[in-house]
Amino acid sequence: MTIEQFQSHIREKYSQRDRARGTPATFMWFTEEVGELASALMDVDQKNKEEEFADVFAWLCTLANINDIDLTRAIESKYFREGGPKGYK
Repeated sequence: MTIEQFQSHIREKYSQRDRARGTPATFMWFTEEVGELASALMDVDQKNKEEEFADVFAWLCTLANINDIDLTRAIESKYFREGGPKGYK
């Protein structure tokens, strides 16, 4: 599966509900998932870590979708252009 395919899957399955919720509320859900990932990273439960990484990525795709951002294009533009991103180490 590609990033584009996953983002499209999230759009097809949840777009109407996500757009109705809007960016501010969706961002709050995203940050909650980041917090859950932070907690999972402090534990040894690998399955939980995997689930939390997946949740964070799904909510990131949701945010991108409701803000009309193509993540594949954004990533290619930022990280695969000559010289890479400024300040990235």
